[in-house]
Amino acid sequence: MPEIKIDKEKCKSCMICASVCPKKLIKLNQKDTNHAGNKYVEFCDEKNECLGCALCAISCPDMAIYEVLK
Repeated sequence: MPEIKIDKEKCKSCMICASVCPKKLIKLNQKDTNHAGNKYVEFCDEKNECLGCALCAISCPDMAIYEVLK
């Protein structure tokens, strides 16, 4: 199963990735910001529910999300 990684410095918190995730595993970080002052999304999969569909990565307009094969 691939692992989802998010480059917080590229993220502009558009939330497109969160809207397409079938398991709703992507959430907006409410505390921190990146170098540009934007809040960024985080991948929250504590129960290993991710399907590995990569819809989040495919839909990200800033290419801030990618998969890493374990």
